[in-house]
Amino acid sequence: MKPKEFKRWRKAHGLNQTKAARKLGLKLRTVQYYEKGERKGKVVEIPKAVSLACFAISCGIDDVDFSEPKGKPITSDVKRFELRSDGDES
Repeated sequence: MKPKEFKRWRKAHGLNQTKAARKLGLKLRTVQYYEKGERKGKVVEIPKAVSLACFAISCGIDDVDFSEPKGKPITSDVKRFELRSDGDES
């Protein structure tokens, strides 16, 4: 996930930076670094785990209950699911 994609994801879900940080379990400053793509002049890459968490949230999964043998998603009331690559208009 690239910084512009991360910011677009956040805005598409109606989240400000603070709410996105809380939802993803990150610090506000980390969200700011991810959106900027750098910290103190050095490139900051968005970890795959964060990208996957964004995808899960997009699918309506807020958390996972691992007390179940195989785990079970805990979904939110908001159902969002979108799979599109850049430039795909469908």
